[in-house]
Amino acid sequence: MAKAKKVQTDNDVKRKAVKLVIAHLKKKVEKDFIGSEHIKEWIADMDKLLDKPEFNLIEYFEMRKGLNDVIERTIDEEMRFKLRDSWYSFGKALDKKVKRS
Repeated sequence: MAKAKKVQTDNDVKRKAVKLVIAHLKKKVEKDFIGSEHIKEWIADMDKLLDKPEFNLIEYFEMRKGLNDVIERTIDEEMRFKLRDSWYSFGKALDKKVKRS
């Protein structure tokens, strides 16, 4: 008997894409810099959100706004540019949809 294949939803695709963005973001902020505690706190909150079983798109948009606030408070210019790239990628991840065949 064949196992039923789980139907992937747009929210599944969005969550997976956001997790990938956050994984890359974590690598970018491994070294300490002035204000790094703000981004690390934001990442901890993001991890909690990703652990929730439900996917509430509004919560993710709020987290993206929060990331923008953290970026604006980051003094290190090079790091600010790296974080801004992640912010942009986060937005693209929230736009993802299931590929229809």
